[in-house]
Amino acid sequence: MEQMEQQQVTKIEQKQTRTGIVDCDVHPYPRNAGEIRSYMQQPWRERYNGGGRGFYGNPVHGDRLDARPPQGGPSGSDPELLRKQLVDEYGYAYAILMPRAFCNLHPDPDFGNAIASAYNDWLADTWLSKYNPDGVFKGSITVNTQDPQAAAREIERWAGHPHFVQVMTDSGARAPFGQRQFYPIYEACEKFGLPFAIHPGTDGMGINVQPSPGYPTHYIEWHTCLSLGFQAHLVSFLTEGVFERFPGFKIVLVEGGVSWLAPLMWRLDAEYKALRYEVPWLKRKPSEYLRDHVRITSQPLERPDNDGYLLQIFEMMDAEHILMFSSDYPHWDFDSPTRAFPKLPESLHRRIFYENAQEWYKL
Repeated sequence: MEQMEQQQVTKIEQKQTRTGIVDCDVHPYPRNAGEIRSYMQQPWRERYNGGGRGFYGNPVHGDRLDARPPQGGPSGSDPELLRKQLVDEYGYAYAILMPRAFCNLHPDPDFGNAIASAYNDWLADTWLSKYNPDGVFKGSITVNTQDPQAAAREIERWAGHPHFVQVMTDSGARAPFGQRQFYPIYEACEKFGLPFAIHPGTDGMGINVQPSPGYPTHYIEWHTCLSLGFQAHLVSFLTEGVFERFPGFKIVLVEGGVSWLAPLMWRLDAEYKALRYEVPWLKRKPSEYLRDHVRITSQPLERPDNDGYLLQIFEMMDAEHILMFSSDYPHWDFDSPTRAFPKLPESLHRRIFYENAQEWYKL
């Protein structure tokens, strides 16, 4: 009994010291494809062989070399090493986990659904349970957007779990996300109070549309232009009237860039003045929906040589209310919580690194 009480005290003490940061983009990986396959039924178990998103891979290193577990396995597959390099190193309060299932790229929607479900089962059994005694890890429900009805059922299956805090999918899609075929997903998100997070990953892969004009030649082109897809999805959400139809629906744009937000909203608001007759369901300027319905994460942070310019960008985009910190651990372009940003006013630092995410995810 004494030992149990001491363990509870230790957990409380650990939680009390981790009040500094919520990281909104941390990637856990299975140790091998067999871990995911074990949660699948036939014929999917036999078909699934893991793998990534296909082409456009980083030609040098896709992950931090020091994040590779010494005993083997991919980066991000060792919970103790991840805790050491993130939670303990920087004093995290919470790490929002974003698994990389890449389920949207398959032509067979049933196969995509099976992959999404298996990843959710795996995450719940491991990172959100066995590896999560203090509750520092919060999870994302993976959904396959090419089958919105099945995605809605998957959301309902996990909505009552104490550590799933959002729904997630890749930015690669067959159409802009504001279009009505995706509404069953948004209805389920609104019903259960779960934000819908969009992460890069399958743009131009499999059945998905490439957001740039044609297919880039190199990884550096593809990676730089990922922000184009995010801009298209956001404008689609705003002009299709998704936030009027689902007033409690919230989205998170993860790893899609930051600095484009303000000028994009300036342009859209200007267009709205002359073209609002085309979108009569909008009751406010498009930019006015942002604070109520949209959050954007920081990595990759476009940092100019002059830190003052970045602070001006933060002011123009209302970073105090919209921006949330993310590191993208364990990937090659990881943003350190202590080095990625210039010195910020204390209140702005607190909003970006903790309070905005705490409020959005009700942590």
